[in-house]
Amino acid sequence: MSLAFGQQVKKSASGGLMGHRFLTFNTIIRVNQIEVSRDRSVGEDERALHTPEKVIAFRKAVEEGFPGAKMTWAFSWLALNDSTENYKEIRKLVVSYHHKYGDEITFIPGAYFANAYNTTEQVNKDLHDGLALVSRMVGNSYRPLSIVAGFLSAKNQQYLAEKENIHVCQGNIWSQFAIDNQDGDGSVSYPFYPSKEHFCRPAQRKSDFIDVVNLDGWTVDFLAARRQGFADGFNSRMGVGPIETLGKHGNEIGLKEMLHATAIHFDKGFELNGFGWVTNCWELSLPYDATRLKDWLSSVKKRWPDTKVITQGEFGLLWRSHYKSNDFNYRFVEKGSGIGGSDANLEISWFMNKDFRLALLRDWKLNSPKLVIDFTRYDLNAREPTEMTRKWSLMGDINQKQTRPQDKPVPLSKLPGKSNLIIKKKYPNLLKGL
Repeated sequence: MSLAFGQQVKKSASGGLMGHRFLTFNTIIRVNQIEVSRDRSVGEDERALHTPEKVIAFRKAVEEGFPGAKMTWAFSWLALNDSTENYKEIRKLVVSYHHKYGDEITFIPGAYFANAYNTTEQVNKDLHDGLALVSRMVGNSYRPLSIVAGFLSAKNQQYLAEKENIHVCQGNIWSQFAIDNQDGDGSVSYPFYPSKEHFCRPAQRKSDFIDVVNLDGWTVDFLAARRQGFADGFNSRMGVGPIETLGKHGNEIGLKEMLHATAIHFDKGFELNGFGWVTNCWELSLPYDATRLKDWLSSVKKRWPDTKVITQGEFGLLWRSHYKSNDFNYRFVEKGSGIGGSDANLEISWFMNKDFRLALLRDWKLNSPKLVIDFTRYDLNAREPTEMTRKWSLMGDINQKQTRPQDKPVPLSKLPGKSNLIIKKKYPNLLKGL
């Protein structure tokens, strides 16, 4: 029997957030590569890449790689409506996985980039109608706990909370800039409640608060992610995703990098934050053998056997149960893997809270001074675009992508005095001796 919405919430809230490692795994089922609207697409027709056999192999790899794992399936508008036999059978299979494994089934508007191609009003309509189609497909009053969106504007996330009673949204792709079809750098990489002013900005006060847990799309290597797009011949999206790892570096080295990106959060990150979270989105259409997915999941289970692999919605509600407001204080430290843009000689430290995000970079082999490569204040006013555009980033005083003259890295002591006062309030030890 399918769980009703209230039952799912109760079940997902058990176990608590702190002291645990979480992995959320999503896949996208679509018809066209980027379905920018209900009747217009950009890119290739992917019908031939979506078959029942591929769905079966994919889900089998998840279960064999990490027995008992749950995952999230996101259907595009066309995938929910396609009348061919393949898509009819795919929809039946995924519903059966919901019943068998407890998988979440949800909707993705616009195939990642809804606000780049549609008005806010149209996206809201797509969300409402798409969710209704998912409920009808699963039956028994089913309602997903979350939405997969790639990027989703603050106004649309507010609509989800207030009109659709959905409080978890994969609504930002951390650090994405000059790659794919939309930019969205400037946010926090772990969960947060977004501001009504901008989806990348954590809410600052009650009047600014959207009751949606805004989740990153997939975990990336922080050192690779500081680059702009494909700068220096590297891929800034490299992390746990298969395109930038397996596709670029082959199975052995690709898996090594995927585990390196995982370890950032499950080792030092777990120690610093009290919990660890890794998230991955592996589109069903990608040309990688499902065995590679099994290899990564089984390696995670072997190295971190206590990991909980739950649905995106369940994880978001666990976070929401623990954090009633944006009183988080995330910290991350990474030394590079030596693969791709993850420079082996560099160490990056990130500090992320409601007021700002701060990144420090140093050459640990040379014991060089730490330089500020990103300082983005969230206590300042922000504004989302009013037109349909790819440019949705929230750029601070210094941005890690170094696309503006002001983005040149500087020592902490060279930041403006007010900036140092703001940092000192949160992290007084950082400024000792300056």
